[in-house]
Amino acid sequence: MVVTPCLDALLAALYVFIDDHVAPRRRIGRPPKLTDAELLCLAVAQVLLGFPSARHWIRFAHARLGHLFRYLPQQSAYNKRLNAAGPLISHVIDALARQVPTWNDSLRLIDSTPLPCAASRETVKRSELAGHAGLSAYA
Repeated sequence: MVVTPCLDALLAALYVFIDDHVAPRRRIGRPPKLTDAELLCLAVAQVLLGFPSARHWIRFAHARLGHLFRYLPQQSAYNKRLNAAGPLISHVIDALARQVPTWNDSLRLIDSTPLPCAASRETVKRSELAGHAGLSAYA
């Protein structure tokens, strides 16, 4: 995966949005090495870039995104902070969803992939829905 200036700009814009709209302000005490806004930015970027594994994501972040963050944690510290940030992640999802122009529409379009079920010949024959909902006893 090649990091481009567009990715840098996206992550910078994402960080600013999260810092302005979601992340709580500084708490009393020593500031953390990785702020909540930075943590949330990393978490959203992990999803946007399609990294299901935190191990692979942290390795990628250290190799390619280190210039954007003053500190990047190791995998265990990242997982620990991320697990504790559940409510903040919910706020980020909500805040980002509200930026979509259709957020206030009363109609929601949902794309779903149909899953085959009750497709065997015997199940279709026994079903009370035979002849309805596209079920037919195929030969």
